[in-house]
Amino acid sequence: MISAFDIFKIGIGPSSSHTVGPMNAGKSFIDRLESSGLLTATSHIVVDLYGSLSLTGKGHATDVAIIMGLAGNSPQDVVIDEIPAFIELVTRSGRLPVASGAHIVDFPVAKNIIFHPGNVASP
Repeated sequence: MISAFDIFKIGIGPSSSHTVGPMNAGKSFIDRLESSGLLTATSHIVVDLYGSLSLTGKGHATDVAIIMGLAGNSPQDVVIDEIPAFIELVTRSGRLPVASGAHIVDFPVAKNIIFHPGNVASP
């Protein structure tokens, strides 16, 4: 039998469709860097968003979800109450602790999350 939890996903923000996937993608990216031995050689990360994520992502917390995913969180275990302070820290410092704090990268949020609202697909 399929439950509602198999069909629907709950995520942060006003639109979980704009946060669950991006958070999972951020975490998956960091996990792959770590498992391939490339994490400690990574000095910065840049995220490019296209399509609906670029059009409505900022208002729907896609940027927040990506940061939390890169930090090592997944939608099912992120501590909601800790998100605002963590985002403030990253925004203020321009540094992002990734992989649950295993490494820190340069991450000036305004420069490193790039919304491409005029493009529906990556070049």
